[in-house]
Amino acid sequence: MYYAIISEDVPQSLPLRQTARPAHLARLQELAAAERLLIAGPHPAVDSATPGEAGFTGSLIIAQFDDLASAQAWADADPYIAAGVYARVTVKPFLKVLP
Repeated sequence: MYYAIISEDVPQSLPLRQTARPAHLARLQELAAAERLLIAGPHPAVDSATPGEAGFTGSLIIAQFDDLASAQAWADADPYIAAGVYARVTVKPFLKVLP
């Protein structure tokens, strides 16, 4: 089943994100290589694909896991957690309907 991992950043998270980004992306690449990743990306703080110094307010990852506990454990091990990027992370089951 798919699970949505919805993360909200702490204020002024951009420097923290930049430090932890390579490790964060490596984990996402592993999900993609295993064909378990549906979508992943950040939420820009401004209405722009290139927010610059405004940075980001959070992230969304939708991926397949065996169960909610596995999805939560994966989310809890995100390098952005260890780096202090996220203020809050919510993990929920997600049912893909379209397309």
